Amino acid sequence: MPKFRIVVDVGHTPDSYGALSARNDPEFGFNFRLARLITAKLRSEGFAATRLLVTDGKARPSLFKRVGVANEGRADLLLSVHHDSVPDKLLETWEFDGAKSYFSDRFSGHSLFVSQQNPHFATSLMLARMIGKQLKEQGLHYASQYTLPVMGRYRRQLLDKDVGVYRYDGLVVLSRTRSAAVLLEAGSIINRDEEMEMNSPERHEAVAGAVAAAMRAFCERR
Repeated sequence: MPKFRIVVDVGHTPDSYGALSARNDPEFGFNFRLARLITAKLRSEGFAATRLLVTDGKARPSLFKRVGVANEGRADLLLSVHHDSVPDKLLETWEFDGAKSYFSDRFSGHSLFVSQQNPHFATSLMLARMIGKQLKEQGLHYASQYTLPVMGRYRRQLLDKDVGVYRYDGLVVLSRTRSAAVLLEAGSIINRDEEMEMNSPERHEAVAGAVAAAMRAFCERR
């Protein structure tokens, strides 16, 4: 465990902040807070080589920065932390704090993504399944909408219907890394109720604990 090198990647950047929540908060802030806690939890559990990765700049150049850091540091796993939204056509409008805002309460839950183009696809899939299993044991459910036609170009192949692991080949951080790589969408911030849950210490602890338990189980198996 002390030698298992995990890079916890904060999805997006301050300049390219990802989705907006139902209450107009940028996704980057959600990602940063949760990724920082996951990093601290892993270190406290004995994964001393874990590092938090924060990048800056525009969206696409930042993706290659992340891959470069993980590859140069000879990471064993790149875990990219994100929070989910929905396609624009599924958004509804409401007013929050005096401003026009967008939401979709139709879907909720976390999801995990891996790329078959990753050189360590089998390991990536195993790690994603182990994280998904631990999240399920915490009583959390995965987002099932990615299999639906309504998702359009965001529709994905479901690789594990029990714990919610999807195939997403085109993502740079999953396909270009020379280590195993998993992207975690920790929950939907465009869903008004789940956005509040994603800000709670209890949800943070549940997700961080699930990741740490999965990493322990993986290292014990090795």
